[in-house]
Amino acid sequence: MNSLNSEAFTLLDQHIIWSDMIGNTLGLITLALGWRRSLLTWPVQFLSGLVLFTAFYGHLAGSAGKQVVVMVVALYGWWQWNRYKGQSEDGGAGGDGHIVPRFATWPERGAMIGAAAVGTVAVALLFENYPSLSWDPWPDAYIFVGTIVAMYAQARGMVEFWIAWLLVDVVGVPLNFANGYAFSGFVYVIYGALVLWGLRDWWLRSRQGTRPALEGATA
Repeated sequence: MNSLNSEAFTLLDQHIIWSDMIGNTLGLITLALGWRRSLLTWPVQFLSGLVLFTAFYGHLAGSAGKQVVVMVVALYGWWQWNRYKGQSEDGGAGGDGHIVPRFATWPERGAMIGAAAVGTVAVALLFENYPSLSWDPWPDAYIFVGTIVAMYAQARGMVEFWIAWLLVDVVGVPLNFANGYAFSGFVYVIYGALVLWGLRDWWLRSRQGTRPALEGATA
């Protein structure tokens, strides 16, 4: 734990710690694997969450708690993608043995937006009542809940998960820089570009009857 949270190097007067750098590098790999719809995205996501938990624990409670949720949802995503590989949840065949991207239905979108709104308010109020959990309750809660929604949508093969990640990044970038996690901030900027490309790819694939096979084994 101590060695992971030691300084790796300094970049543009920003101190980069090992856990921040390693965890977010794994996060980038996870995003690329998710773009490819590879099952490996979930174990790599789990490992990324574990490393980042060590970086945030004791300072950013919401971000640390988010990593615990990331690990739990990574296990759910692994199970879900194995369950539905080769077909969409409505039974549509992909023809390549792997998960089929799809757009969420309007009821699903409404449920996710509602859950995100209610969840953010509930978590932020919890942080406000227990200040030791977070010094910046609302953005911390927003990232915490937004990550859950994004990963849930990814696990269900919904194209909208890319949009959810973009919305998380909008707050995640300034929050990480403000708290000294410069590498996280830089990586989130790269995330934004990859998310846009991934959104386009899944959008196009969701309109095809078949998809190319995943590389590797699959955030």
